[in-house]
Amino acid sequence: MTQSFLTPVYGVIQNISQSPNQCCDSLITLLTSNGLIRFAAGPDTFIIDSARLSPGMSVAAFYDPRLPVPLIFPPQYQAVIIARRRQNENVAAGFFDRNLVAADQSLQLNIGASTEVTTANGLPFPCSPGGQYLAVFYAATTRSIPPQTAPRRIVVFC
Repeated sequence: MTQSFLTPVYGVIQNISQSPNQCCDSLITLLTSNGLIRFAAGPDTFIIDSARLSPGMSVAAFYDPRLPVPLIFPPQYQAVIIARRRQNENVAAGFFDRNLVAADQSLQLNIGASTEVTTANGLPFPCSPGGQYLAVFYAATTRSIPPQTAPRRIVVFC
């Protein structure tokens, strides 16, 4: 993850198919509020909790906007992270500084006693997650600048 903040796409999985001539790659088609979007998921795609993806599942897929994109329809991006979403839940992924502010100033985290903080492999993360790449699961935010939230869960990519 060389990008300080990845671009999210929220949607419901419509179809999962094998990528032609690529045994380790899948094509995942999402129905979003803007129509269909396809993601290529390969060995480098991190699927949080190793969730078994299936049609009908609500997910957040993140891609690096700096990578080239083929001019096809539906648009197709290379997935960096895919996370299963709960109803009315948002997911953010990217670098958060030591003050737990996202690199693009879009979100500030207020860790509470009920916030679950783990490493990418599921182990408890006993340190402050600031200064790391994070996947953050949250519901509501304040109207401040930057918006603040008490996340339900944080996954730290050490």
